Amino acid sequence: MLAVLLCLPALWPQSPTNERLTVGQPEKVAGKRNETVHTKVPISILPGFHVNSNTPSDEYLIPLSLTWSALGSLEGGQVTYPKPTLEKYEFAEKPLSVYTGNFELAVSFKVSATAAAGPGAAAGKLRYQACNSKACFQPKTVDVSVPYSVQ
Repeated sequence: MLAVLLCLPALWPQSPTNERLTVGQPEKVAGKRNETVHTKVPISILPGFHVNSNTPSDEYLIPLSLTWSALGSLEGGQVTYPKPTLEKYEFAEKPLSVYTGNFELAVSFKVSATAAAGPGAAAGKLRYQACNSKACFQPKTVDVSVPYSVQ
């Protein structure tokens, strides 16, 4: 019976507070047909952790990557990543290109010329691999939703 009770915590779903990276809600964008609209996707990484930048130092490292799976009435979804920092860690021979703390990804969309007026949301996926000073963890993917309104 004791063995069963000790295993229970491993069966509980992981809460967002246990995540090493969290994605905040991007600001809603609004625009007319053929206009370019911009938003920022806020990201927070827990202290003591980092993620590889979108341009990692070595080809075997998993980059931070935001891709769009459904744009609705928007087009493009060009992502501009912030400037990474170079950090030296015990497990790497050379400094790594990483993000830490809080930062934002800037995203630009174009409202489709044929977009119907009204609300919608662009759906995307943020892929990352969190690491601390000694080890890296299994890569994860987080859903990202950008609400919009076509005027």
